[in-house]
Amino acid sequence: MTRMRALAALALTGSVTLAACGGEAPDGTPGQAAGTGGAAYAAGKTFTLNLAADPGALDPQGAAGSSLFALTQYAYDSLVAVAEDGTVQPQLAGSWTADGTTLTFDLKSGVTCADGAPFTAQTVVDNIAYVTDPDNKSPFLGVFVPAGTTASASGSKVTVKLPAPAPFALNAFANLPMVCDAGMKNRGSLKAATNGTGPYTLTEAVPSDHYTYQLREGYTWGPGGATTAEPGMPAKVVVKIVANETTAANQLLAGTANAVQITGADAARLTGAGLKSVGTQALIGEQWYNHADGHVTADPAVRMALTRAVDLKQLQVAITSGKGAPATQLAVLEPTGCTGDAVTGSVPSFDAAAAGAALEAAGWVKGADGVRAKGGERLTVTLLYDGALGSAGSGAAELAVAAWKAVGVEAKAVQQNQTQLTGAVFGTGAWDVAWVPLNVSTPDQVMPFVSGPAAPKGTNFAAIDNADYLAAATRAMAATGSEGCADWFAAEQALYKAADMVPFANNVIPTFLKGAELSIVGSIVPTSIRMLG
Repeated sequence: MTRMRALAALALTGSVTLAACGGEAPDGTPGQAAGTGGAAYAAGKTFTLNLAADPGALDPQGAAGSSLFALTQYAYDSLVAVAEDGTVQPQLAGSWTADGTTLTFDLKSGVTCADGAPFTAQTVVDNIAYVTDPDNKSPFLGVFVPAGTTASASGSKVTVKLPAPAPFALNAFANLPMVCDAGMKNRGSLKAATNGTGPYTLTEAVPSDHYTYQLREGYTWGPGGATTAEPGMPAKVVVKIVANETTAANQLLAGTANAVQITGADAARLTGAGLKSVGTQALIGEQWYNHADGHVTADPAVRMALTRAVDLKQLQVAITSGKGAPATQLAVLEPTGCTGDAVTGSVPSFDAAAAGAALEAAGWVKGADGVRAKGGERLTVTLLYDGALGSAGSGAAELAVAAWKAVGVEAKAVQQNQTQLTGAVFGTGAWDVAWVPLNVSTPDQVMPFVSGPAAPKGTNFAAIDNADYLAAATRAMAATGSEGCADWFAAEQALYKAADMVPFANNVIPTFLKGAELSIVGSIVPTSIRMLG
């Protein structure tokens, strides 16, 4: 997501960042952009954002990719919002309480849907019921809404009953987009249209090409009280799908785009051109193994060998073009629920000789062609990775494949776009190893992806079953907020020590801007966008 506040559910290239923006210049002049020499905000303009991957069907509760989550923000709101400093802000709800397993939300008056219908407390209840119904297969079940959660409405108040204490419950509801009544009654209508309370309404959808959104007048219930009447808000937002990063960068330089997230070498070119950027701390390198029956990676010895055969430091340097840092934890999107380093000393160390010896001991014997086999089955693995990682991702994948071949593994790397990759890990199961960066802000949001029902019945797409992880995470879930961080880190370390999955690289991913300024908290905050004159 990212899934990017996780995933937003599964934010494949998720992000969170801070960028200065506001309606006043340093001298307090209304309608001027801070830090732009007094340049006035421009009215009636179109903001154009380039995304690397198409979101697919637009139902905001139906998929976990970061592209969908990014688009969702324009047309849909959540009950509350999380500010840049981690505080919870009003959004659809003007006030709330959290007492043990009971949450209450008192909705603001006058909130309307894009079709003019009122947004009610019962609508909230219906949204929660939809996500918690396993038949609907929402990836948000267990991530933002715990299984077994119920809700009821009385007037403008919604009462939510959780099945057990949830340490970051308010943060979770800040990520749950709310669908209006007409969309709830006809989910099929949400595939290529929107029906929410957000600041924009989708007016045109051309899959794999572009999506156009129109500003709503009279919108006053945005995060922290944001409205659509602020100077400089774009009258339209156009999201273009531009898979090639160099093409996207060229469009930004030419002025036909206003914002582009860059992961590869084009970042240096844009920086050299004097363009400003917003930096996003993200987990960009994360190696998952398919534990399901029928895959050689179901063998713990194979997973351990694949981990130890590769120099993870070299992988980190390659996938970040030398600009990143080692991974430290699974929840890195700011503001994070826990802060520290759970990775160092817990991931099995690089030792190619030991990797080969472990495979030999587990019965994987080299044949005449140098490829190992066991019981007539060749040790063959396919690595899937996201094409949005660019040339750096391809280089890192080649490095991993070469290291695995050196210890007797028949390995190949396959580049896929985000839609294909999400479909493989959550649907077809046709993968052995995958680089899927799961970007979330609180560690409880990781739990459904590494425990519980395997995909396609659940979000545990790697079919991980680690009793030590589950024991520590269960203890952490009983704590309040950051009080459980030590147990969350212990839970993560159980995954690393068993080589069940391996995080290996963090990076600050820049979103370059031209002719606009904005804030990013999980994804671009639509009400923060200001067009410059």
